[in-house]
Amino acid sequence: MANVPTKSAPVKKESTGTTSSIFAALTVPICLVVSTLIFFFILGDPSHFKGGDPVNGDANDIYGIVHKGGVLVPVVTGYILMVIVFSIERFIVIGKATGTSSMETFVRKIQAALSAGNIEGAAAECDKQKGSVANVIKAGLKKYREMEADTTLGVDQKTLAIQKDIEEATALEMPMLEQNLTIIATLVSIGTLTGLLGTVIGMIKAFHELASNGGGTNTGALSNAISEALVNTACGIGTSAISIIMYNIFTSKIDNLTYAIDETGFSIVQTFAASHKK
Repeated sequence: MANVPTKSAPVKKESTGTTSSIFAALTVPICLVVSTLIFFFILGDPSHFKGGDPVNGDANDIYGIVHKGGVLVPVVTGYILMVIVFSIERFIVIGKATGTSSMETFVRKIQAALSAGNIEGAAAECDKQKGSVANVIKAGLKKYREMEADTTLGVDQKTLAIQKDIEEATALEMPMLEQNLTIIATLVSIGTLTGLLGTVIGMIKAFHELASNGGGTNTGALSNAISEALVNTACGIGTSAISIIMYNIFTSKIDNLTYAIDETGFSIVQTFAASHKK
């Protein structure tokens, strides 16, 4: 019986990882396509430019100004959409892993049940809580009951077996929480770099306009080039700032869940050891 969850759990983990990979593979191109459509049909709408000319007309509002940022604007806008989509997805996944009530309340209930020696009550709390953390704790409680019925092992061996089972359950449940965080972390750097690339391109155009006029000033072309440089810088910095904030929020949530598992798992092991001392 002990081998059944060990065989079935990796299938669940593999299925979850595959689903997450497919989600990421679809989200990236879709966000880029949507951002391109936004660039041409919303930001590039003729109403945002003087004379209704998106190419040669000056911008009337912020939409037109952003459109003047050039071809890298839809790329950076796509990054922002990716951060938003992946953040929503991570909030949903981590929320499900947390369960139906707050983690602090759940941990207190489990510790209270363990202190009273009510293993069945602790398992019932796991059923109410649901989620990845509750699954890990329930696996430890199941091993607790198995070790109570085992007469061949010593107390130290039994406590090690319970601890090992909790660690294995954690290894199966928790990695899915970090799925797609790599993409958000990558957007921190790539957003800034793309913004800087747009800045360099804009400044190259600005200096080219100055040089082509023999040192004179073509204010329209020069202002467009500088606008392209600054818009890309602003969008890149904004993307990186949002990505950093969301990444830190998610890593903090995952750390809290991991701490809750460690704390409760330690309580399970200590309760077993204390109740089976000779």
